[in-house]
This record gives sequence, C-alpha cells and structure tokens, in this order.
Amino acid sequence: MELGELIALRPVPAAGLLLTLTRRCPLSCAHCSTSSTMAGEQTAADRLRRFVASFTAADAPQVVLLTGGEPLLRPGLAAGLAALARAAGTRTALLSGMFFARGGRPVPARIMRAITAADHFSASLDAHHEREVARADVFTAVRRILDAGVPASFHLTGTGPDDPYLAGLVADIRAAFADRVPMLVNDVRPVGRAASWAGATTRPDGGAAVPCPMAAWPTVAFDGTVVACCNQRAVDARPVPAHLLLGHVAEDDWGTVRRRSLTSPVLRMLRVVGPGHLRARYAPDAPDRGYCATCRTLSDRPAVLAGAARDGAGPVGELLDRHSAQTQRAAGPAAFVRRHGTSAYADLVTLTADGGRP
Repeated sequence: MELGELIALRPVPAAGLLLTLTRRCPLSCAHCSTSSTMAGEQTAADRLRRFVASFTAADAPQVVLLTGGEPLLRPGLAAGLAALARAAGTRTALLSGMFFARGGRPVPARIMRAITAADHFSASLDAHHEREVARADVFTAVRRILDAGVPASFHLTGTGPDDPYLAGLVADIRAAFADRVPMLVNDVRPVGRAASWAGATTRPDGGAAVPCPMAAWPTVAFDGTVVACCNQRAVDARPVPAHLLLGHVAEDDWGTVRRRSLTSPVLRMLRVVGPGHLRARYAPDAPDRGYCATCRTLSDRPAVLAGAARDGAGPVGELLDRHSAQTQRAAGPAAFVRRHGTSAYADLVTLTADGGRP
C-alpha cells in the first residue's frame, strides 16, 4: 500500500480507523502532540484484539493506522492486530518515531515482524526527532524495511514552507532514496508539548462551507475511547464532546462504531460543510472561535445540533455525505495535503517505489 492510496481514502467516512496502541514513547520530542512519556497510558491488548476481530467482510474498514505514542513498544500486539485486520480484508499502516534505529543497529526481530505484518510503514523524521535518533540511522532502517518488501514513507513536520531545515531534509530524502519514497509534510501544530511554543495555525472559518474530512475516520484513543475526530485536543478531552463520542472498545464493536459514525446527522454535516458554517447558520451570535475550537463547542449549542440534525438526517443527509467524500477523493491525495498539510510539499505524497506517480 503506497502513501498516496492511504491519503486518498482519508475523506471517505469509515474507510479507515486510527488505532492508538499506547501513549508511551521512549523519545522526548519537543513537539510531541500527545505529550508521550514512558509512563503513558494504554488500552489492554485483549480489548484492542477483540475490537479488530469484530471487523467483518461486510463492514471492515479499508485501512487501519496503528499509531501511538510509539506503537512498536507493543510489537507483538501490532503484528497480531495486522493479522486480524488482514483476515477481514483490511490493510494496515504503521507510524513510528524510529527509536529502534538508534546507532544504526539491525532492526530487532520482534519489531521487524511487526513491520512486515503491515502493508505500509511510515517513519517520523524532523528537527525534533533527529535530536533523538540520527538521520543516517533512520535512513539505514528505512532501507532495510524497503528491502524486506514493505512500502515505506516519511512523515515530516516543520515550521512552514519557508523552513530551511525542512527544505534540506526533503532534498536529502529525495536524493538518498532517488525519489522513490513518498513524504507527508505537515506544519508543527500547537498541541501537546508544542502548545507552549508553536505558532497558532489558521483554518478557514467565518461561516464558509469548508468540509471536515477529519471527522471521517474514527480514532481509538489511548484509553480505548472512540472519538469521531483525530484532532489531538478532541482525542484527549474528557469528557469527549458528545457529538464526537462514538463509544469505547470495552463496550462497542467496530460495526456499532461504524454505524454511529455513518448515520450521525451532525457528523455528516461536519463532513459536508464544517463547523464554522453550522455555527454561522444556526448560532450567528456565537463567537467565532476558529475551525476546530468551534467544532469542540458545538455540543453546547442546542440550536446548532438541532439544525445539523435536520440537515443531515435521512437519505438526503446520506447523499450529501457521500457526494462530499467522492468530490474530495476525486481531487486526489496531493489536493488533500495542500489543504491540510504543508502545501508547498503536497506533491511528494504521490511519489511511488518505481519513481513515478500512482
């Protein structure tokens, strides 16, 4: 599975699932969105296995992204979940901070088994990760993973399109891997450990209809709570805003979570027009707090929820949701990254192993 395929699915409701294996991580990156430490929380392995085992041929997501913290601190669980997902026809992708690559040593066998059980592997690399694991060591490990037959990519972050470190890193990767390894490039977000120093990012709002594909894939948080959004502030909030709460892996199976995601009129309208438009239409006197902050407060605005429930209910709401997803998917993965990532590097997401485009 190439990175471009994965990104192309991102706007499609319930086509994917983000599964947090742990909040623990041996690295101490200054920009960590989850503020991970080695004392971090994690859900019992049997609950995660039971949840993934509830996938059926009729309702399985197309892809599961195994993440953390550092998911490879639980390599046996990662490999087992990938096998369970594959039995239902679901592919898996794995995102790692590359702690195991320190010193350029061979990839440990248990970790390599987990990586080769997945259908895609993505290595996080940026100025903060590089203080923890040397760039050359990451490159060496990624080459070994590619040699093992696993499609790989880099997940990079920087301070924006004018970041000279980011430009140099991208050039280095392109040269070292002959333009055969795709990259997803994002700006550092002011969340987690970066909340105190990263510049605030702006998102379109002001009442314009701006669809939110981040409400498309359910996210299983570190404690097993299932949230309808991958924004870290929403994932970490307790209680989770009611309109974003999809369940818990201790109580609900995938079919239940998927049905709630697909049939919620509010989530449909978030995916179709976004929170700013709903606020402007149904609570015009409410303050404009920005795109994501507005969304997190919608549960406190009955008029907005009622309006979204009317607009997004029934076959019409289902049709609007489907059309919005189809339109975004047809635009392609690079267009998705131009909107949600660092636009200057968006085309890098479509590099493929043969040096071409998908």
